Amino acid sequence: MHEAVARNYAEALFALGEEHGESARYGALLEALAAAVSDAPAVTAVLMSPRVSKRAKAQLLGDALPAAPKPFVLFLQALVKRNRQGLLDEVSQVYTGLVDAKLNRVRVGVTLAHEADAGLRKQITESLTKALGKDALVRFAADPAVLGGSVVRVGDRVHDGSIRRKLIMLRRQLLNR
Repeated sequence: MHEAVARNYAEALFALGEEHGESARYGALLEALAAAVSDAPAVTAVLMSPRVSKRAKAQLLGDALPAAPKPFVLFLQALVKRNRQGLLDEVSQVYTGLVDAKLNRVRVGVTLAHEADAGLRKQITESLTKALGKDALVRFAADPAVLGGSVVRVGDRVHDGSIRRKLIMLRRQLLNR
């Protein structure tokens, strides 16, 4: 149920952002706010506390974002007034997906056995952009357990081309003979 509610709020904010020509800016603000709230337990406690009035929470959000566009702040305040501030992170994630779809981009996670240098990062990003037909926003990670090769995650799909996986598959084949 939370997913559907978060999607409804994200779509409403996206429509508002499109109307004002600031959908990308709203996304950046929402992502930063969601990260800030989740990284600060004291802020989360205030926003979730039944002892703090909805009006006070809405005022706090407005005061915390003085440079944010008024429609964006009003949206956040409406979220609080409807007691949906706990969905901030989910709304942010759905909103990011909407902006990505609009801008024809896709977020990709690439895990390698070691840190990739700038040249390799550029090469991988360009290859993924070409293969996916969308602008690839790649987040790189290093995990020595991969041993070699790569593990690529695009949404819910995972392509595991790691040496570790190949060794596991070879082991299974040898044991099944």
